[in-house]
Amino acid sequence: MRFFTKYAAMAAVMASTVTAVSLPALAGEVAYVPLGSNNELVLVDISTDKVVGKVEGLPAVHGLAGTPDGKFLIAGSYEAREKGESAPAKPSGMSEDEHAAHHKPSAMSSTKESSEISTLSVIRISDKSIVRRIDVPGAVHHVAVSPDSQFAVVTHPNKDKISVVNLKSFAVVENFSTGPFPNYATFSPDGKSVYVSNPGNNTVTSVDVSNWKIQWNATVGASPEHIVLSKDGTRLYVNNVDDGSVSIVDIAKRSAVMTIPVGAMLHGIDLSEDGKTLFVASREDEKLVALDLASGQSRQLTLSPDPYHLSVIRGTGKIYVSSSDEPKLWVVDQKSLKVTGEIPIGGKGHQLVLPAGS
Repeated sequence: MRFFTKYAAMAAVMASTVTAVSLPALAGEVAYVPLGSNNELVLVDISTDKVVGKVEGLPAVHGLAGTPDGKFLIAGSYEAREKGESAPAKPSGMSEDEHAAHHKPSAMSSTKESSEISTLSVIRISDKSIVRRIDVPGAVHHVAVSPDSQFAVVTHPNKDKISVVNLKSFAVVENFSTGPFPNYATFSPDGKSVYVSNPGNNTVTSVDVSNWKIQWNATVGASPEHIVLSKDGTRLYVNNVDDGSVSIVDIAKRSAVMTIPVGAMLHGIDLSEDGKTLFVASREDEKLVALDLASGQSRQLTLSPDPYHLSVIRGTGKIYVSSSDEPKLWVVDQKSLKVTGEIPIGGKGHQLVLPAGS
């Protein structure tokens, strides 16, 4: 994979870039932040930047997604157990940090029997109650929901599998491999494809939703993890942890057309509201990087300690960035790239979500 040190060609490549696929935000809406081994998620009012509530009883919650119809949150547990064992009311906690071995996917391969399961929790947004528990075959890392709110895709890195859950019947309908150590998933805007990053073989896989068959694989940088898709579905941005780069996958070409050096030990990634800027958390550098996609120029904001997950909060001009080491979110202004506040959240924030209809 070539690293481009000159960005003159980038403007042409990125001419069609637009806003990221996301759910709209208006004043008074709520962002949801899962807190891992705290076994809960907190609700943050995005107009006041204050915690206004919580949902408890969510074992080792890490992955989280909202259904676009505004009805449910789908929360995944990173705590696994043997099939037949009751889901614990309060798990003992994760034996290691979820991302400690991301650089070495093979080290995380499960040696346990295929009977190992975990539980998805379905949370009704209207009253924040847990209305359904769904057992899935392996600890859940990240969650994605289809645009029609019919399917949830969850990744099982320790099983080298992903699962598909039908949200109408609440049944697991597929469980298959896209590649070793699948990490993150996102659906195309039309819902016809879902893309999955595979750190174990440095690829992104496109899956046909109509039959859940693999359409193609694109080779990207070293150890791809978080991904974000442009609103028109033509460009997929992939952070590569081991080489500190972001790959740009052209969906029509089914390949990476550019790989850009950004920082060290990348994690959270999102697009600005106008689609012109890519925000990336660089954990080792302790920086939030804002990359102008037309010019290739970047700005950096020091965030210490350890910037982790991030999400552009639509309609507000803000970005929320969690810290892996401290129980807080930074509030960052998108344009000035300055910290405007901090939100104590009581734990380590993971896959931040702003559902429709909240």
